[in-house]
Amino acid sequence: MSGSPTNGWVLKQGEAGYPSVLEDLPDPPPALYGFGDHALLGDGLAVIGARQATPYGLSCARRFARWTANRGIPVVSGAAIGCDLEAHRGALDADGPTVAVLGCGADVDYPLRAATVLASIRRCGVVVSEAPWGGPPTRWTFPRRNRLIAALSRAVLVVEASLPSGTFSTADHALDLGREVLAVPGSIFSPESRGPNRLIRQGATPITDVSDLAHELGEAWSAGPRTLPGTEDRLLACLTADPLRPDDAARVLGTDIVSLIRAIAALEARGWVTRYPDGRYGISVAYARLQSQHLDAEHT
Repeated sequence: MSGSPTNGWVLKQGEAGYPSVLEDLPDPPPALYGFGDHALLGDGLAVIGARQATPYGLSCARRFARWTANRGIPVVSGAAIGCDLEAHRGALDADGPTVAVLGCGADVDYPLRAATVLASIRRCGVVVSEAPWGGPPTRWTFPRRNRLIAALSRAVLVVEASLPSGTFSTADHALDLGREVLAVPGSIFSPESRGPNRLIRQGATPITDVSDLAHELGEAWSAGPRTLPGTEDRLLACLTADPLRPDDAARVLGTDIVSLIRAIAALEARGWVTRYPDGRYGISVAYARLQSQHLDAEHT
């Protein structure tokens, strides 16, 4: 395919917008090709697993991805049939951010069964690849794709994986890059749980419910930038004018998504901000009432 498709972009190494986390790789891609908001690249949770997934694995992938995306943290996966695709669906269910890293051109629908989900992610998240436009899937592009999934994430959650499994290459890349590796334990009788169970035996953190995940995400994200002074006040002013999604609010305020999420969490804890069903955040009734009382006091 000649030229970039409509709404497509190219980020070259060394240029503005190129994710700095990819510089952690020994062989960062010279360029990334993709669709969507590339500001979401580099601060996600990878949720990956078996292609021949069980109902248990699919349910876990969707549940943990939905919970993560609902908090504004991008869910990163590979759009493969099985756990990967279910993780993307979970993020989309929550109207949250998700990043699909492909082993073919970002404009190629592969696997074909993922076409509908990929179309949604191109509109609402990010679809990205190091392969040029129109690049076909090959047996060697997918292992290379896995290193990008690891690099673009602060932590990697393995839901299901048999032995042997390509999923382990992503976990290995994560360990090499100093990322956290998390795993969902499963039945000792399930072949698809042998991978996560082995990772746990080797030192991966077991994730048995969302409280475990919340704790580990807090640890993984604690090394990131803190909320800047005044961010909460500016966020309140912004949301008073117009309810916004977390990624949109981060762009308006000129801050990173993690700092923005921390500010939202702090304001939610006070009861001043609330999440709307469409994924946007706005001021609560309690905060609107407080503003009204302050205005009344100023005019008396």
